[in-house]
Amino acid sequence: MRRYLFILILAVGSLAAKKITIADIIDYYEKGEYKKACLYGIKIFNSFKNNEDLVAMYAISCMKSDYIDRLAVPAVILKNSPQARANAAYFATIVAQKKLLFHALFDNVDLSDLNFPKTDHIISKVFELYCRKKYKKFDDNLYIFKDPKEPDVSYEVKLIRDEKPVKIIVLKLKKGKIVQTHKYW
Repeated sequence: MRRYLFILILAVGSLAAKKITIADIIDYYEKGEYKKACLYGIKIFNSFKNNEDLVAMYAISCMKSDYIDRLAVPAVILKNSPQARANAAYFATIVAQKKLLFHALFDNVDLSDLNFPKTDHIISKVFELYCRKKYKKFDDNLYIFKDPKEPDVSYEVKLIRDEKPVKIIVLKLKKGKIVQTHKYW
């Protein structure tokens, strides 16, 4: 029994001691393991912060795994090429829309006067529908958004007020069936 316990402790210790490398982050990204690329990428961010391609890859990984707030630093760093500036604008737009959407939904703020660039990100779609008042509010914690351009698609937004930090759950539904679930805080 002691032998198995010792082997288990060694195995867990060696896994915990594995040093994450840039190659690991690239591998996670290429395999579509975006959450791992984001979570491990933040740990070694300083080792690749001067490489705009790697910074963009890290930011895309965080965006795809719903860690939207982690896009802020890449948005500031990316500036040396047209592609980097385009990525920076995209990331900054999504961060701003998320923050404004939280402010609007939790604090009942009207955003109808705002005009932002449109992106393909789900936060941008919900943000635009909120600004255009294309939703039904069922109570203080549930909104259903309908896009007239996509009649088969709707977005259900649930507010989680009793946790800190507050959160929103965004469900994308197609023909009434959930096709995506996102959680933001």
